[in-house]
This record gives sequence, C-alpha cells and structure tokens, in this order.
Amino acid sequence: MTLRVGVIGVGWGAMVQVPGIRASAGFEPVALCARTRERLDPAAERLGISDTSTDWESFVARDDLDVISVATPARMHADMALAAFEAGKAVLCEKPLAADLPTGRLMAAAAAKSAQPSACCFENRWNPDWLAVGDTVRSGSLGKVYVARVNRSASYWHPSRRPQARWMYDRDQGGGYLAGLLVHDLDFLVSMLGRPVSVCAEVRSSEPVRTLPDGEVLQVTADDTSALLLRLESGAIAILSVSVIGLYADHYRLELFGSEGTVIGDGTLRSSSFTSGSTGDTSLTPLPDSDRAPAHPGTLPDGLAGHAARAMALMLDDWLPAFDGGVGTAPSFDDGLLSLAIIDAANRSAAGAGWVDIEM
Repeated sequence: MTLRVGVIGVGWGAMVQVPGIRASAGFEPVALCARTRERLDPAAERLGISDTSTDWESFVARDDLDVISVATPARMHADMALAAFEAGKAVLCEKPLAADLPTGRLMAAAAAKSAQPSACCFENRWNPDWLAVGDTVRSGSLGKVYVARVNRSASYWHPSRRPQARWMYDRDQGGGYLAGLLVHDLDFLVSMLGRPVSVCAEVRSSEPVRTLPDGEVLQVTADDTSALLLRLESGAIAILSVSVIGLYADHYRLELFGSEGTVIGDGTLRSSSFTSGSTGDTSLTPLPDSDRAPAHPGTLPDGLAGHAARAMALMLDDWLPAFDGGVGTAPSFDDGLLSLAIIDAANRSAAGAGWVDIEM
C-alpha cells in the first residue's frame, strides 16, 4: 500500500521533500499545507498538488493522510508533530528536531509513546559519498578511529550577501548554522563513531546586527561561526567547525584517522571527492561513491534540490520497513534529540562553562 503524505511547509518542503517523497518507494505526497495562500498556491501549482490547506491543525488530523511531514521553521515543529502523533499519524520532521532541548525531549517522548513510525530528516547520511564513507568505517577497515575532523565554510552571512529568512538569525527559533548546517556532520559522525560524552566550544555571531532591505535593523542572536571539540565514548575526539561569514568562501573537508586507515574528503559544499587508504596500501586512492539509487530517480529535479531530494528518497526507502513491523534505519527522534543535546551543551560551553557533559 502506498502511504499518503501530507507536507507542511513550502520552502524546503516544496523544494526537497515533495520530490524526494515522489522518488521513494511506498510514499506519495498527496496534500500540501502552508500559512498563506500567497506562498501555498504557486508551490502547489508547480508541484501538481491540488489538495491544499492553510489550517495545519485540521490538516494533521485528516483521516486520509498516513504520514505528516513537518518542514517548517524549527520553532513550529513541536506543536505540529505532537498534534500529528495525537491524531495517530506517522511523523517525518525536519532537522533541527526543535528550537531547544526541553522541547526536543517532549517530542522524543511523544515519538516513543506513539504506535506510529517517526523519523528526523538527517538525509545527508544518504548522500552518495557519505554512504561510501559510512560503509568504509562500519566495515572496520579504519580500525580504531582516533580523530575525526570536519570543516565547512560559506559566504551566506557575509555583509555583502542578501539577508536570509528572519528566523535564521534568531537562536530561540532554531536559527544559525550550528543547528542549520554543522548539525548534519554531528549526526553523521555520531552515526559512525558512537556517542559523544562532552564538548568544549565557541559559538558566536560575528555581526550582531543585520539591516534588512526595508531599513529595519535586525538583532542577530544566532551563530555564523562555531567550533566544537568533542570527546567520544569510544575514546576518539571529533573537531568540527563551520563559518558562513567568509567572502567567496565555499569549502568542505572531512578527515578520519584510524589505526588501520584514513579517509579524507575535500571539495565544496555541493561536491566533494573522497580518498581512502589502509596500512597495506602505498597511498590514498579515490573512494567511489555509492551507486544506490532511489526507486524512481527519473522524477528528481536538477541541481542542489535534486541532490538533496535523492538523499531524502533513499532515507525514506530505508524508513519504509518500519511501517510493516520491521526495523527502519532512518534517523529517529532520539537521533534528533542527541543533536540538540550537543548543540545545547556547545552553547553553554561557549557562554563560559568550559567542558560540558552532553545529557539528553
């Protein structure tokens, strides 16, 4: 049976989630919800979805929807997800799971109590290069992993760039790039290397105000630059940094160093090349991307949206067994909660607490 999905949100929801759902096996996006007709109707027409609503409360309770996908700003996730669980729906929720850790705890508890499947959208795990890296690490070919290091840089918040959505500049609404970008790397490393136990961090906004096109001065409380040092239960350390304040910056690098091998990836935020090598090799050699494809790849759009939607489709394919009594491997609400716990501890560390234990 095809599971009928209602998507709330016409930003990321329209650009990535709807095409990703269409490309997967067993799911179909049949209805779309947003706050205003001005945004909803053009998106619905572009996507070919005629069933629309501006009332999310009645939307999540509909008898003809099996799954509610929440793709709204983070501060709205909890109300929508909790109402969907109460209505007996399966829930797919964008990351970050919530705007703060206490709210995330409520959502994870509701997911555990619900009889329906739930998942948090860390779809980047299903990128072709990350799938290959994950398979390499889990195969044991790196041996004991000593160090993981990630660096990301972009120009999104450089003063020369146009402003983004207002909520992105507000930490209380889940904004900033620790929660908005580096969280994918936190999730990926934890999924491969195990849980972190403590963190020491700096989390900052380089420009405390932003002038909008209409002249309004916006106070910036969310971060554009963060650096985290994590101690993992395994004994490894992870060093992660992100900055989106660099003019012309567009770079991504991942390094994994183990007793039996190394993996290194380097490139831009949109495309990276990975190499790997083991103790018996003479040098690093290219690590081929995974060739996994979603059930319906011909429906994917081009460009960055298609790249993200492809990963979303593969994640949904791996979530599907949970609807038939099996075990799905999509990231759980507990995975989303752990990422919030790391972010919360990092913010407390940056406020002067030094090393902070990570507690869910």
